[in-house]
Amino acid sequence: MPGMSTSISFALENNSDENKTYDLTVTASSPFLTPILAKAEFKISAHEKTIYLVPIRISAEAAQGLYSVILHGTDRYDGTTFTKTSKVIISGSRKLSLTSLNSPEFIRAGETIKASFLLKNNGNITETLILESKNAVVDHDASITLGPNESKVIGIYKITNAELGQNEFQNLNLSVYSQDNPKENQTAYVSVKIISVKPVEDDIYHRLPVSASMSFIGMKNMGVYQDGFQGEVYGKGTLDKDNKNQIEFHAVSKNPVEFNSFTQYEEYFINYKRENFFVHLGDKTYSASYLTEFARYGRGAEIRYDFKKVSLGGFYNHPRFFRDIKDEFNIYSTFKIRKESEITAGYLYKIPRKGEMNFGNIRLDSEAHLPYTTGKFRISKNIVLSGEAAFSKTEQMEGTAYMAQAQATFERFNGNLMYMRASPEFAGYFTNTSTFNGSVQYRLSKKLNVFGNYIQDAKNFQRDTLFYAAPYRSFLQYGIQYKYIPSGLITLYNGFQKYQDRLEPKQFDYYERYFKVSIDQQIGMFQVNVQGQFGKTNNYLSGFNGNSSFYTTNISFEKFKTSFNVYASYAITSRYQLQNDKQVYYGARIFSRFSDKTSLSLFYQNNYMPEEYFRDRNLFEVLFHQQLFPGSELDLSGRYSLQRGELGNKDFIFSVRYTLRLNVPVQKTAEYTSLSGNISNLGVKKTEGIRLMLGNHLSITDKDGNYLFKNIVPGDYFLEIDRSTAGINDITNISLPASLHLTGKENTFNFGLTTASTIKGSIELSENDKDQYSFAHYQPKTDKKKRQSIIIEASNGEQTYRKIAFIGETFDFMYLRPGEWKIKLYRNGLDKRYKIATDTFQYSLKPSETQNVAIHIVKQQSEIKYQQEMIKVGYNELKKKK
Repeated sequence: MPGMSTSISFALENNSDENKTYDLTVTASSPFLTPILAKAEFKISAHEKTIYLVPIRISAEAAQGLYSVILHGTDRYDGTTFTKTSKVIISGSRKLSLTSLNSPEFIRAGETIKASFLLKNNGNITETLILESKNAVVDHDASITLGPNESKVIGIYKITNAELGQNEFQNLNLSVYSQDNPKENQTAYVSVKIISVKPVEDDIYHRLPVSASMSFIGMKNMGVYQDGFQGEVYGKGTLDKDNKNQIEFHAVSKNPVEFNSFTQYEEYFINYKRENFFVHLGDKTYSASYLTEFARYGRGAEIRYDFKKVSLGGFYNHPRFFRDIKDEFNIYSTFKIRKESEITAGYLYKIPRKGEMNFGNIRLDSEAHLPYTTGKFRISKNIVLSGEAAFSKTEQMEGTAYMAQAQATFERFNGNLMYMRASPEFAGYFTNTSTFNGSVQYRLSKKLNVFGNYIQDAKNFQRDTLFYAAPYRSFLQYGIQYKYIPSGLITLYNGFQKYQDRLEPKQFDYYERYFKVSIDQQIGMFQVNVQGQFGKTNNYLSGFNGNSSFYTTNISFEKFKTSFNVYASYAITSRYQLQNDKQVYYGARIFSRFSDKTSLSLFYQNNYMPEEYFRDRNLFEVLFHQQLFPGSELDLSGRYSLQRGELGNKDFIFSVRYTLRLNVPVQKTAEYTSLSGNISNLGVKKTEGIRLMLGNHLSITDKDGNYLFKNIVPGDYFLEIDRSTAGINDITNISLPASLHLTGKENTFNFGLTTASTIKGSIELSENDKDQYSFAHYQPKTDKKKRQSIIIEASNGEQTYRKIAFIGETFDFMYLRPGEWKIKLYRNGLDKRYKIATDTFQYSLKPSETQNVAIHIVKQQSEIKYQQEMIKVGYNELKKKK
């Protein structure tokens, strides 16, 4: 191992009839292997066999590898020579050390944190090291090379946020690992307190965030122009500082134009939640269960209370967009079996409007009673089963429905299946229909996935008239996805799809078998998606068969704080009225965030596929957002659109919206406090006019050094001093910034101002004064190119400063607080041939004092002692008896 001394043995034999005397010299193949006894006289008797031991010293810097120790012998009588070589393997030793060197204790928000670490290769293998930091920037190349026993100071930095709202700690780290051994890494941390320069002023009130807005909306709808104002108020938060009483409310006045997806509908509600209790009054989408009432927007009330394992609840709802239901009532109870398993039993009561309800193909002439039960069961950590069973009864009809679902999630496989069936006379959300959905995905490897999806929509369901139902689909798709490079993947699809228009007259009704290829590729700053789909279409509406091909490109990129997305598609299709009908679709979206306060969005698309008729579609849109000042925002929008159900008639709508964001006080949490004190004069020119900072508050001392802060919110603060208002060499007698916890009506904090001290010194190299050796001595060789250094640490118990200093150079610690300081020295990889004479110093610094320190490094000579008489190691050959 490097850094040790050992002995190498050589077998010597005198085959002659005479005694021999040899002059021996020892050499090595590397200067890192040094023979301690390089020359010697050796006598060996006639026909003698013996072992000769050569002591060598292996330098700590000796790298891993194969070396040679060579013994040269010269006969004193006749001058004949011999040479013997012994191979020496220096073992590899890997040892990295990473320690924090210097970092600030405090820093003001907006300034840059700078920290340094000492990285050292304590092994004997040249390491190629990777430097990383998860939350800072490494002020060095990402990869460095360190030879054996070599060290380097690594710096990191991070620019702090000047808008930081409150004081906080930030932990920065530096990690280093060998390129050849990435699993073994070293990580060091520093912690810095960030003092906010623009703190969010905590006040003595707990506040509720509320936004109030007013919009002017204009719309040209079917050639008719409408406009008017619409107001909105929204709030969500808690009513107390413990955040136990949660409240949310929303009020939107009547829409002055025809309602669509881009405007708000009139709505009023308030809900309240505390621990296990929840209540809602007003408008919302009410839901009993998937089968009985999946989603029904209306005005009503809902209440729920959660016990430890049982929940009880219910609602009343007056639907607003479903003319056949006048009122509905629901009650339910949920029992929790374990953490993710539960059973619910409920009852839904529907009252028809004008004595009857029209549910698809059935007509109900009386109230409907719908008891139901649902369950969710986690069978294992990978499998979840859920389901529902429901029953409906009116005066003349009875119906049933059920739903079952399974989900499985494994490391390589995940999938889910859902089946629902409702009988012809079931009076719930679904009637006389069934649906089946399923998807599976299996990861064959890191680059290869296979998947499959199947969807069969429900045909009869009672959706709110506010929306159009999407076209009926029966859909099967399966394929394989291959990630050929980290930034690119290709996906192959195959399957069939059936689309049927739910409205009359129908615009499409077709069955299509298809094959599709999709390629996603990152090319520089561009994210590119290219798709090609080729299908055979049976057009049931027009009665002909034909081909349908689609070619689509989507390109997106980001530049100058702006994101761009461009879309184009070309189709030759037989899905609609004409065979081999050619269609071109294209569009683009641009979103630019000029600053945190200003943004602009532009969108254009020339047309949409007929299958998307059921929703509102943008053709052209511009959105502009501007924050006028904190809590005040302006939004402008304008768009041409196709309303749901429309295929060619365009409508124009614009809106100007002003929003005011408020924090409304709802609870008084504390009384104001104050902080006063005095800065005593401990030998400085003045203590008048010293500026002190406490959060957002400022105070200046009077002629006697007194200061006062009034109307302070109780809490934790840092008291700082503006050094520019004091003398250039003045320093406080305590550590500042000082952490203060202010409570009650009055607080007092006193400290003094004195002059700073300095420690200066030099590092001197001296020889060992020993010059007596019992037998032999070894004079080490010094690598003149290598500068030897030590770490000097100065600490008073509160502050610690460190510096790396080199032999023969000077060092200093400036602007030190008077008092007791301890100087401690660390070797920092100092060669073992050097010794620190004294590694600890203690000083009591007085104001304005400069203390000089002389550090002595002693270069030692290795001393080897031997016994005065030679030790012979021999052996005899045994003759076999005849």
